[in-house]
Amino acid sequence: MSDNKRDRNEFFENRAGSEDARFHVVPHDEEWAVKREGEDEPVCTTNAKDEAIDRAKKLAKDSGTIAYIHNSDGKIEDQVEFGK
Repeated sequence: MSDNKRDRNEFFENRAGSEDARFHVVPHDEEWAVKREGEDEPVCTTNAKDEAIDRAKKLAKDSGTIAYIHNSDGKIEDQVEFGK
């Protein structure tokens, strides 16, 4: 594993399960899912990416954190930040 990827994984692990955990909109079994960092199971799944984005933004806003929007290849294409 490259140092850059290892550093990124450690960064996510440090936030996992904390109130700083961010929400990610990701492709999931031919659907879209909202996942909270550090949790294997999605918060929710939907057929529409727009619905997943709306849900992730609401959760991030309520938590005062960030929603990351991934594309169909899994790469981050956008982020929306909500401060506490």
